[in-house]
Amino acid sequence: MSDVDSPKITKKELGLFDVFTLATGATISFGFFLLPGVAAVMGGSVLPLAYIVAAIVLLPGLLSKIELATAMPRSGGVYFFLDRSMGPLWGTMTGFGTWFSLILKTSFALIGGGAYLGIFFPELPLEPVAAGLAILFGAINLFGAKKTGQAQAFLVVGLLLLVAWFSGYGAFNMNVGYLSGLMTTDSGSLITTSGFVIVSYMGLTKVAGVAGEVKDPERNLPLGMLLAYFVTILAYVLGSVVMIGIVGPERLAANGGDLTPAATAAAELIGRPGAILMAVAAILGIFSVANAGILSASRYPMAMAKDKMLPDSIGKVNDKTGTPVLSVFLTVVTILVFVLVLNPMKIAKLASAFQLLMFAMSTMAVIVMREARLDSYDPGFKSPLYPWMHIVGILVGIWLIFQMGWLAIGFTAGILWFGAMWYKYYASERVERSGAIFNLFERLGRSSDDGLDRELRGILKEKGLRNDDPFDEIIARSFVIDVQGSTSFEDVVEQAAAWLSHRVPMTSHAISRKFLEGTRVGATPVTRGVALPHLSIDDGLRAPEMVIVRANSGIKLAAPDLELSPDKDESVVTAIFFLISPKNNPGQHLRILAQIARRVDADTFPEDWTYADGEQGLKEALLMDEHFIYLVLSTDTKTKDLIGKSLREVHLPAGNLIPIIRRGESNIIPRGDTILEDGDRMTVIGEPDVLKKLKQQYTG
Repeated sequence: MSDVDSPKITKKELGLFDVFTLATGATISFGFFLLPGVAAVMGGSVLPLAYIVAAIVLLPGLLSKIELATAMPRSGGVYFFLDRSMGPLWGTMTGFGTWFSLILKTSFALIGGGAYLGIFFPELPLEPVAAGLAILFGAINLFGAKKTGQAQAFLVVGLLLLVAWFSGYGAFNMNVGYLSGLMTTDSGSLITTSGFVIVSYMGLTKVAGVAGEVKDPERNLPLGMLLAYFVTILAYVLGSVVMIGIVGPERLAANGGDLTPAATAAAELIGRPGAILMAVAAILGIFSVANAGILSASRYPMAMAKDKMLPDSIGKVNDKTGTPVLSVFLTVVTILVFVLVLNPMKIAKLASAFQLLMFAMSTMAVIVMREARLDSYDPGFKSPLYPWMHIVGILVGIWLIFQMGWLAIGFTAGILWFGAMWYKYYASERVERSGAIFNLFERLGRSSDDGLDRELRGILKEKGLRNDDPFDEIIARSFVIDVQGSTSFEDVVEQAAAWLSHRVPMTSHAISRKFLEGTRVGATPVTRGVALPHLSIDDGLRAPEMVIVRANSGIKLAAPDLELSPDKDESVVTAIFFLISPKNNPGQHLRILAQIARRVDADTFPEDWTYADGEQGLKEALLMDEHFIYLVLSTDTKTKDLIGKSLREVHLPAGNLIPIIRRGESNIIPRGDTILEDGDRMTVIGEPDVLKKLKQQYTG
């Protein structure tokens, strides 16, 4: 199991609040402050309903993107997901398309920011101001994702406070007659407007483009994106109702659409101060869109370059900030071209069209990944109602594109054609990768792609364990064989199988045969002189079991059919980890293997392993953290007070656990009435700070 990324990767610095603010800031400001005026040209007072319909339409795609992002937290977002599921041809087409659509949306936001600045400085020319803002936020993005996230948090908090004031105060000062069109809306107008305003929700998934920079993505991505989704719907519906109820749909739609609708409505409420207040809010919000838009868009060329779809130089990241400098520069230059060439209505429509296709394709990617049945596809969040919700999401997304007119259809088709030609004439000779769809073909009797499985296993290693994975407990209760002198692999297998046969529903002979024949899940051994024979069994096993072997003199792997690592000189190993897991939880099985591989890859492991002191030292060397201590009970130490007590009488700090007690050559599963004896080796698992105090209490 090996890493698939280059050594230089983007830093994981974004937490839950960063995810929420990036998703919210990239979404709510765009649809609240800018889009209502332009959308009123198409739908008038139908706008609040259009926002609700659009939110429902995008939900399958949103949930699918969350699933894909928790399974494959990599910068590049939907490009990476579709490339790994549908193959590099689709990856190239959608990579360019998503990059262009994000740039179009960011360009639209910058034009809106320039329009709101015009409230304070009426003489400022719109397009040059938008271009200057693009350069400003491009420069901010060069300082790294964390600095970008901090700026985003400031912008979004101020934004939400002002949006709440506007919606709350305006709700009591509306002309209800302006909303009468809600009851007489024709379905064609509602559908067309819904397809147009769906772009206002696209920022929700921008954060998936920087998933590779999110800490604990399996928790923070779903929570942050779904929280942003519900907050955004509430803001859009209430805000658009208030704007229409105060100004009226005709005034919002005048002159091709009001580019400062929130300020116009606020001016009706409290005069010039209201316009200034909402202009400040709009500038904060639209600036956050530009900030998050450049951050997300710049990761698509970077991800494509790492996959050899673009020149390598575009994918390089700065050693100090972890940002793709050339990719940011390329993104900003393209934004400058768009803000100086296209009008706002065309920009929004083109961005909406391709994003609809991307949401549809994301739901298709989930179907492909699940049906490929790769154990290494291990999302922390699974989109519900599979596959019916996903099928509906595909059909509705494509149908809406055709409702938006020939310009939207032509742009979408043109981007796909450009991507296909780029792949054919540039990338196809450089890429040797296939997608998960080939594993689906394998089930139908065609070829598969083992490279994708290896890459997903590399992602598992990087993601690490989940909170409920019992890795520490498995290590604590594992059996240790410390080989002195020389021995054979077959002898070690027999010893491991003899111990495991008392804990799994298999005979010692059957376990030995399985290991020796090489019926394992995944690749073994890992590099650096460590072997990982492992297998999964169907019935009767509740939790994984492990045997740890150290052989400083080396053991030659001579078993038939044993799959060696790429380094053929590593047929002699100094560490072997035998793992047996329940077959009904293949993801956990692979995460445990990945965690061992992470430890083995550490520079300190060889020395820690070689010089570890006995069983306790070997287990601590493998755990690689401070969540684990041993207490050896003795009448000569402070632990003497524990001897003779039942575990029920031993009061450990909350959150600590005693998973195993070693007594002589036996392991005892502790119960409340277990009586502690002199010589017992008690394993305690918990938080590092608490364990440190506990160790000082009994051994310090």
